[in-house]
Formats: sequence, structure tokens, C-alpha cells
Amino acid sequence: MTDLSLRMPNTRLRAVLNLGTQRSPALDLPPALKAPELFGDWDDEAQVSDLYVEYPDGQLHFETTSAGSDHHFHTPAGEHRGSSPWSANDTRVLLQWATQLASAFHSLLPKLLDDITQAAAWHDAGLDLYICEVEEPVQLDLLEIEVEGELLTLPWLGAGTVTHDHIEGENHPIALLWGAAESEPDRPIAQAWTDPRTGEPRSQAVPGIDWNVIGLAAEEVLPWLEGIYLNHHVIPDAAGTLLNAVLRRLGGLSSDRASS
Repeated sequence: MTDLSLRMPNTRLRAVLNLGTQRSPALDLPPALKAPELFGDWDDEAQVSDLYVEYPDGQLHFETTSAGSDHHFHTPAGEHRGSSPWSANDTRVLLQWATQLASAFHSLLPKLLDDITQAAAWHDAGLDLYICEVEEPVQLDLLEIEVEGELLTLPWLGAGTVTHDHIEGENHPIALLWGAAESEPDRPIAQAWTDPRTGEPRSQAVPGIDWNVIGLAAEEVLPWLEGIYLNHHVIPDAAGTLLNAVLRRLGGLSSDRASS
């Protein structure tokens, strides 16, 4: 079991960013949909942006290009579903709000994500204020976030080398991949995933592994893997936390209206 008391303290980051002038309309989201989790991404090769609006009972996913937006729905486990899990009226209001948000987000890419990455790098270097570069006077936004402290974990102490990667399956599973000596880690030796009831990581060893070759017992590897899973897939990092704050500001959900 992972010792959650071994957490680094939370830190704060202030970022001054160019969020343009577009904002989602002043719509009151339905009571059941007032508190979404927001995430966005950018595919530079395809020039497509993604916006994810998540709730405990489902997810709305927008894909936006210069030609417009398309959307579809997912189950809480991430599986595609053909229709909205919410009522027709709630869905109509949510789509109106999210369409505007997706458009505003897309118009700022990829520069906005570059600035978020830079701000996170400054935070990782111990700095608490990032200011984006602009070529001419524009309205800028100041966002202040609290970044959760990561779990203290040891480096890999077994034989060979390891890495981890997403794999197919429900509840966001990852595989721990191992390689002998300095070879490419490509052999799955364990898995970790999110327990849907508790939100905590769970893990299991892959059958048939010779743990003497691995250099650590399974009883040591699994708690270590759960700590890695927490840091990389559960505890939001600076970039993810700032991106969420940006989307909330663009969507009119942020209570912090400070700007510079």
C-alpha cells in the first residue's frame, strides 16, 4: 500500500498569459453540470484541438479544426457512446457553452500550450511567476494556481531498466515495462490502474515473472509502481493544473477574475 503521508508540500504558481478576448457566453450551466473537469490537447500534425468536459456520469469530447467542431460522448470509463447521458435540455445548454469554449481554446493554439509548458518548467525550476512574451500590447490574464505536491518515490532499485506506458483497458491502466541491463524496456512485468470506487491506484504482477531476474520482489515493485502511477496519472502536475485553470477562465467558470 502506498504511503500517502510522503507527499511534498503544495506550491503556488502565478502565470500571466495571453488568453485573447473570446470568452464563453454567460450561460448558467444546468445544476447537475456546473462543476466539470476540463482538459484540452493539440495535435500539431493534424492541426486538431481536443476539448474534454468530464463529469462522474459521462464525458463530452470536442474535436476542432479551422473548419469547425465535431463532438461525441464517452462513458465514465472512456468508452464511446452514441448519445448524451444527460437530458435533452441540459445537453443543449452544455453544447452551446462547450462549442464556444472549444472555439476560443482552438484560436489560441499552439502558442497557449507552449506558454503553459514553459510556465510549468519555470515552476519545476523553483520559480513562482511566469510572464508570456507578446509582440504588441494586448490584454493579459493573471492566473494563480496551487500545484499539488508529488509523492516521494525512490528511483528504480532493481536490475535492468523500466518505463511505464498506457495500455488498453478500463480505469486508465498502465504497464510497467522492464528490460535487462541497458536494453529497451519492453517486457510487461506489472500493471496499475485506478480503482473506480476509491480513486486510488491498484496494481498486480504479470503471471510468470521471475522476480529474481528483475532484482526486486513483487511485494516491493507493486507499491513502487502505485507511487509512480499516483505521480504521473492521478496527482495533477503544474502544466495540467494550469491548463485546467485556463479552460475554466475561458469558459467563464473561474471565480478568480484577476487580470493584468
